[in-house]
Amino acid sequence: MKKEEISKLSTEDIKEAIGVQKLQLTKMKLSHTVSPLENPKLIEKTKKTVARLLTELRNRELVGEA
Repeated sequence: MKKEEISKLSTEDIKEAIGVQKLQLTKMKLSHTVSPLENPKLIEKTKKTVARLLTELRNRELVGEA
């Protein structure tokens, strides 16, 4: 998910996407531990997506406080 896509989402959609991405990340980590993933870079990509979502959510909180 790119920054432009994330900024178009509503706050509730961002919260939902964070939950989905974190669950997906956990599943990928577990399956990678058992047997290596075909593309282990997906774990890194998912981590970055979660970070982008959390950053956008935090920015919205800060703008709302001002």
